[in-house]
Amino acid sequence: MLQMMDDRGTGPGTAAVIKRADYIAPAYWIDTVDLCFDLDPAKTRVLNKMTLRRNPDVPAQALKLDGEELNLARVLVNGQGTSFKMEGKQLVLDNLPDAFELEIFTTTCPAKNTQLMGLYVSNDSFFTQCEAEGFRRITYFLDRPDVMASYSVTLRADKAQYPVLLSNGNLVAQGPLEDGPNGARHFAKWVDPHRKPCYLFALVAGQLVSREQRITSRAGKDHVLQVYVRPGDLDKTEHAMNSLMHSVAWDEARFGLPLDLERFMIVATSDFNMGAMENKGLNIFNTKYVLANQATATDLDFSNIESVVGHEYFHNWTGNRITCRDWFQLSLKEGLTVFRDQEFSQDLAGVASARAVKRIEDVRVLRTAQFPEDAGPMAHPVRPDSYIEISNFYTVTIYEKGAEVVRMMQTLVGRKGFAKGLTLYFERHDGQAVTCDDFAQAIADANPTSDLARLLPQFKRWYSQAGTPRVHAQGVYDAAERTYTLTLAQSCAPTPGQPVKEPFVIPVGLGLLGADGKDLPLQPAGETDAVAGTRTVVLTQASETLTFINIAAEPVPSILRGFTAPVVLEFDYTDAQLLHLLAHDSDPFNRWEAGQRLAVNRAVNAIKSIAYSAGGSDASVLDDAYLEAMRQVLLHPTLDAAFKELVLTLPSETYLAEQLDVVDPQRIHAVREAMRQQLATALAADWEATYQAHHDTGAYAPDAASSGRRALAGMALTHLCLAAQASGDAVWPGKTLQRFKDAGNMTDRFNALSALVSSGHALAAEALPRFHAMFKDEALVIDKWMGLQAGAPDRGGNILPAVKQLMKHPDFSLRNPNRARSVISTFCQGNPAAFHRADAAGYVFWSDRVIELDAINPQVAARLARALDRWSKLAEPYRSAAREAIVRVAAKTDLSKDTLEVVTRALAD
Repeated sequence: MLQMMDDRGTGPGTAAVIKRADYIAPAYWIDTVDLCFDLDPAKTRVLNKMTLRRNPDVPAQALKLDGEELNLARVLVNGQGTSFKMEGKQLVLDNLPDAFELEIFTTTCPAKNTQLMGLYVSNDSFFTQCEAEGFRRITYFLDRPDVMASYSVTLRADKAQYPVLLSNGNLVAQGPLEDGPNGARHFAKWVDPHRKPCYLFALVAGQLVSREQRITSRAGKDHVLQVYVRPGDLDKTEHAMNSLMHSVAWDEARFGLPLDLERFMIVATSDFNMGAMENKGLNIFNTKYVLANQATATDLDFSNIESVVGHEYFHNWTGNRITCRDWFQLSLKEGLTVFRDQEFSQDLAGVASARAVKRIEDVRVLRTAQFPEDAGPMAHPVRPDSYIEISNFYTVTIYEKGAEVVRMMQTLVGRKGFAKGLTLYFERHDGQAVTCDDFAQAIADANPTSDLARLLPQFKRWYSQAGTPRVHAQGVYDAAERTYTLTLAQSCAPTPGQPVKEPFVIPVGLGLLGADGKDLPLQPAGETDAVAGTRTVVLTQASETLTFINIAAEPVPSILRGFTAPVVLEFDYTDAQLLHLLAHDSDPFNRWEAGQRLAVNRAVNAIKSIAYSAGGSDASVLDDAYLEAMRQVLLHPTLDAAFKELVLTLPSETYLAEQLDVVDPQRIHAVREAMRQQLATALAADWEATYQAHHDTGAYAPDAASSGRRALAGMALTHLCLAAQASGDAVWPGKTLQRFKDAGNMTDRFNALSALVSSGHALAAEALPRFHAMFKDEALVIDKWMGLQAGAPDRGGNILPAVKQLMKHPDFSLRNPNRARSVISTFCQGNPAAFHRADAAGYVFWSDRVIELDAINPQVAARLARALDRWSKLAEPYRSAAREAIVRVAAKTDLSKDTLEVVTRALAD
């Protein structure tokens, strides 16, 4: 499942804590499940026939089945009535034989299921979402991932209303039903040939159309791929289908993992809590990650669709064929599969420069989202030790940091060694529910002479210790001895429940640059050979020292090349050294990182030393050396446009906040806006030249090179509009409005609109309603339209009133997660200066929305609640006001345990 990122308690402190150490296997195994659904929005009937057997490895005890919001009508054991009782939400049966058949008949009301967990109705169609614990909202069951069974599913429904009936596996029968007049009702029976846990169950029923593609695998087997959408959206499915075909081919070529079903289906729905879900053979997606054509989707949308389609398909093996023993092992499937989808996107990017851009983009997400999580109240290890609500642990730590842990494994054993380890993993565990330890052991055992095998117990601290390690580096050049000595020391700050950390295994990619900008040969003391380029050293102690010999002059160290570990690197670089790296480093990541460090240094110095106010400042933040370096990047004849755009993008306000001990959001915003204005004004002529050179990309294609050119042209437009605002010139805003009107694709059109909105130009007032009129029937485009306004730079406190007005718009619905996120989450989590108001109005708005959403959809509410995770770092008056808002939410009676856990942990910070 890809994040987007209702059990209810009776008030603070009532929710039970689930602990990893308490894991025991289930008292019963379920071997087969035969489900029959009579689908009706108001009253769906579910007949569940199961075969069970007692687990001989667990002491004899009652069978306790999970259930939620179900109406129980019948329970039979071996065809006979039986006694049972209810313990809370569990159905309890005792005095059972060692093996038996169990029949349970229940009803449920999908139309009232606003949580979008279990079986629910969206736009007159049925959908399911069962991960993590949604299956219990469909029928009574052992709702845990280590119970794997064989499923057959029969769906019965009105044929006119629900002509398409889908479930997991293979379609074995379909036709009219005799219990309806003149064939008004019909059925479809599906059988999944692979055992699975109940969280991978899915059904879909509705008026859908599909794009279909038949393929032949490398092994010569035929398969059919299908993408189902609502009528009218079929023209937006070509890219999703192409991405699916690329995914199937890549997994078989890279890891030898073929498609194992006759058919593979993707279905898109506009009401979905997450990004997508990997149900076996029937992936259910948020429309955001399926629908795209050049008129309605940006280059980023196309890229995200490719990545997410790949992610869910790759789960077919890493998550479905081998699944998690318990939810504490969530990163077993998610971290591994994020790594796989990152590798897929890099491999499809092809050229080295495009691969480097993708790597930088992935690291930027990690550093702006996961590092703050590691430093906040919700910090947890990649393999957590406890939780109250598992939905709260679908986090960037589990996913993105988990992927970095897997990437370090590949670094330590090599690309071929990792593929060999994955093969051993499947040989050992196919069809099983296992742990992160099992995965790490397989990779190590397949590479017995590797650093991973030698250091495996210590390496696994990445799974058990929370927090972001910091690597402090010091370099000393000895001209007389012609040596360069580098000392690396690691540390990790305390996190909730873990005050002391032991040293991690940290692979560090190293290079040394000479005065000419070229990589120096690296020859450690005691070794006879010098190796040119990058050398990876493995840091295992609290402090280690490396000495390189035969260094003719003082070099500039390039440390943590390729971002070989998810750590913060501390090195006291001079501006001259950073400028040297920016101009010459052969490692694209560290070249980009040098530019980021130059910008961060200037921003932090300004924030600490200049009395910036919410209204901004005319004081210069950027010096001539920095501006000239950015000009050289912008005009560089060989650097890729996408890479230039990354280097010239200033660090976000959120990232800058993490570099400070005390955070004044208004001051950070003012400084960053001043930096943007300086870049725009000082490089105005260069931005104009850049736009002229890149704005025409020819016939639309979402490939890396064309996307990079459009991104850089869009950035140029934004800066030209900013410069025009300062000078009063109307030429470029006018050209931008014309670009908006004439654009032949959504990327160029939205970049132009964003330039007008971001610069605060009056012409935005003309463009915004025109944009809405053009795309009023395109839900995903309207999400962009609303999000752009909610995330716009705050000028005089105008954004919060605009957000409240957007919530009154006829197109707004709080019940639709995409729409709620586009407005409320964008404002509260993506627009710090607008949200953190001195009058606390942003916090009041946040608390109102969290409470309101919690009654509708606790998952969405809990994610919004995390907007104030880092409240304790805020300067006054923000700090006290933020805490007061959190207390208000925490005091709400009948708060879901999803939201309760988040606000309780926040207050404990």
